[in-house]
Amino acid sequence: MSPNDPSSLPPQRAAVLDFLRRELAGGRAPSLAEIADEFGFSSRNAAQKHVQTLVADGLLEQVPGRKRGLRLPGGGADLLPLPVLGRVAAGLPISPEGVARLGPVDEGGEALWLDRRLFSPRPDYLLRVQGDSMIEDGILDGDLVGVHRTPEARDGQTVVARVDGELTIKRLQRGADRIRLLPRNPAHAPIEVHPGQDFAIEGVYCGLVRRG
Repeated sequence: MSPNDPSSLPPQRAAVLDFLRRELAGGRAPSLAEIADEFGFSSRNAAQKHVQTLVADGLLEQVPGRKRGLRLPGGGADLLPLPVLGRVAAGLPISPEGVARLGPVDEGGEALWLDRRLFSPRPDYLLRVQGDSMIEDGILDGDLVGVHRTPEARDGQTVVARVDGELTIKRLQRGADRIRLLPRNPAHAPIEVHPGQDFAIEGVYCGLVRRG
């Protein structure tokens, strides 16, 4: 696995990597206790296992002899200007009145310059999350998610999908004869995509930004 290519990571480890990249890009290295608290781990050992695996995969670097010695691999920041195109539902799909059409920039023409190392693959745009159906993957209400524009996605990837003209962000499950969009919050039910229903994948999730 090469740096900045977490596509084959288990979803929870990918979420830990997203969290660490955000914190490190902001100049702060979280402690194991803070990582455990962020993801609800019962002990620091679980956080340490994720960190050690990410370091072994080349997705993080460990500075010897430092208690908080994590850093992002590679050289200096490579900033991307990313437009915020609107909202995406993490819950029930957003109604047609609130759907982002993925055309003209929404939110007053907002565009953010962000470190591309926060994302993999490279995003084309950002959408603001509305709802809490993806909280177990570390995607919270109000987050800005990076989306790589593509009509294709693998089983198990987190995608932005359009269902009957409405946008939602969910984990994709492809079966032999059906497609389901799975939430990551037990309070929400999966979305079943029926044969002949208007359905399209707009892109795959590739990281997020949480603005205070």
